[in-house]
Amino acid sequence: MALIREVRGHTPVIGENTFLAETAVVLGDVTIGRDCSIWYNAVLRGDVNRIVIGDRTNIQDGVVLHTIYDKAKHPSQTIIGNDVSVGHNAVVHGAVIEDNCLIGMGAILLDNAHIPSGCIIAAGALVLSNAQLEPNSVYAGVPARKVKEITPEQRDEIVRRTAHDYMLYASWFKEDMAEK
Repeated sequence: MALIREVRGHTPVIGENTFLAETAVVLGDVTIGRDCSIWYNAVLRGDVNRIVIGDRTNIQDGVVLHTIYDKAKHPSQTIIGNDVSVGHNAVVHGAVIEDNCLIGMGAILLDNAHIPSGCIIAAGALVLSNAQLEPNSVYAGVPARKVKEITPEQRDEIVRRTAHDYMLYASWFKEDMAEK
């Protein structure tokens, strides 16, 4: 069973029909929406500030979500919208990710960066603190730079399909657990 723990008086809130892998860690001020999946060795550490995840979002294996302390000079919160996929081993530290985004494997998004709807952040990209990206665009590199815009068809095929595929994958694990 996942490690879910109260910290500083905040107890995580987990939405209906959300899959939590046995080795996922969810601590403190974390709110997870409906139909999400939090995969193996993902750490959602809401000990110093708030983490909010929308509906149908998947946080894949090894992802780390964290923030900057709410009493710091420049605090940050991690806010992730609906239908977002955060790829394996990505780090989201106090960034805001709007709906329908794909964050590639190993990408790093730093404090107070803003990722608008429809963005794809390439694997291994580094989005710097306070970056303000453009919607419906692909960003890649270190530091991340806009590579191209994506069409609504590409967004549906890549971003939305990935988010919905992860709902299917999570159902396999839920079925296996129900049978035991």
